[in-house]
Amino acid sequence: MKPRRHHPIELLSRDEFREAVFVRDGHRCVVCGAPAQDAHHIIERRLFKAAHEQGGYFLDNGASLCGPHHIEAEQTTLSCDAIRERCGIERIVLPEHLYPDFQYDKWGNIITEKGRVKGELFYDESVQKILRGDDFIKYFKYPRTYHLPWSAPSADDKVLEDESVFTGQEVVVTEKMDGENFTGYNDYCHARSVDSPNHPSRHKAKEIWFQRAYLLDDNMRVCGENLYAMHTIRYRDLKSYLLLFSIWIDDRCLCWDETLEYAELLELPTPEVIYRGPYQREAIEQAYADYRRQAARELEGFVLRRAGEFRFFDFSRSVAKFVEPQFRQQLNEAHGHWISGKVTENGVGE
Repeated sequence: MKPRRHHPIELLSRDEFREAVFVRDGHRCVVCGAPAQDAHHIIERRLFKAAHEQGGYFLDNGASLCGPHHIEAEQTTLSCDAIRERCGIERIVLPEHLYPDFQYDKWGNIITEKGRVKGELFYDESVQKILRGDDFIKYFKYPRTYHLPWSAPSADDKVLEDESVFTGQEVVVTEKMDGENFTGYNDYCHARSVDSPNHPSRHKAKEIWFQRAYLLDDNMRVCGENLYAMHTIRYRDLKSYLLLFSIWIDDRCLCWDETLEYAELLELPTPEVIYRGPYQREAIEQAYADYRRQAARELEGFVLRRAGEFRFFDFSRSVAKFVEPQFRQQLNEAHGHWISGKVTENGVGE
């Protein structure tokens, strides 16, 4: 095995990337030693979306491969970890919206013991043509939601570089609820992680969901908020312990109007709408200020989404959130995580 090497995280141009990868690997395929033909992206370049990482042209995201081994890498029969090992790469370079504690294949699919969780490029036509493997499960991990630039993120949160992705779009702004992410299918449900364990705070949401799960087709899922347990805010007048905020068919998030139709069919409420209209920061802030004054309780913030449908790949450019500074301060001052303490039940219609 080649010795481990460290290089600064520097975004290169396409030509610089190709040359640097070939030089590091001696212009030889790192698998078989044949003359290198391709500077392969270990993690697909399209997954690197932020301006400071666009294209994924990082030396530690590249490997010199011959033609046959490049095809195996694209098909994922040659794993990312195996390629890094051959290159002597110790540091894993990932797009900033992916999670460093998960293992990914070339196309951003999460690798688990039970099978691969489909990532945001899974349904892309070019990926479907090259991707090999029948070990994919039907369940999805809910994506990371970026903060708006004027929000109050924690140290680990990601923030939109600017809100121009919403310019010219009709948006819907809803209250951000202080609960736990929930995803339901016609045969299963889970929290943010597909393999989230059982917990007393999750039993009620499961009960509510499995009274309705039969209404979904195999390729559909419902995403929402489990509000049974108090986290930081104590709710006393919830419409339900389970709120619905999006409906997905494969990698397509339905538009807000269709979401409301499904919510009525499933008899699940949605979060309160604060604003709907063209994206205008001043108008949204004013609507939220008015809503906050009228609310009889503390608010966490709001979630903004495109009113129209969008693809899983475009989630980070279609959904964003604002968190109140005082709510963030309360979280920072809290001792321990709510899930490890005594479950305090929120109230429904009190």
